[in-house]
Amino acid sequence: QVQLVESGGGLVQAGDSLRLSCAASGRTVSSIAMGWFRQAPGKEREFVAAISGSGNFKSHADSVKGRFTISRDNAKNTVYLQMSDLKPEDTAVYYCASRESRITARSSSEYTYWGQGTQVSVSS
Repeated sequence: QVQLVESGGGLVQAGDSLRLSCAASGRTVSSIAMGWFRQAPGKEREFVAAISGSGNFKSHADSVKGRFTISRDNAKNTVYLQMSDLKPEDTAVYYCASRESRITARSSSEYTYWGQGTQVSVSS
């Protein structure tokens, strides 16, 4: 099993930056793809970004492309989401997830383990 713990969320103003972290334990995650998803109140969970096991391939949703960047430090068993130029519509609970493959995916159903989420709130 993989345990995932997100951190780094908070309340910020539009235009600010935040970096989310996802610390994995239970097994080494360097060989598996990781992803970030978010869910706003009353909305479905949506894909934000994903990174391959090696870190060489990254995928970002169009809504965050150019503003958010996913990265990983396999030595620390940690995945990051650097968020800049935050907008009120980025307000959501952000979840980290892992899947049993080296290859990235955009569907939440492709991911096996999930963290508890961290709240990001952006005021205008």
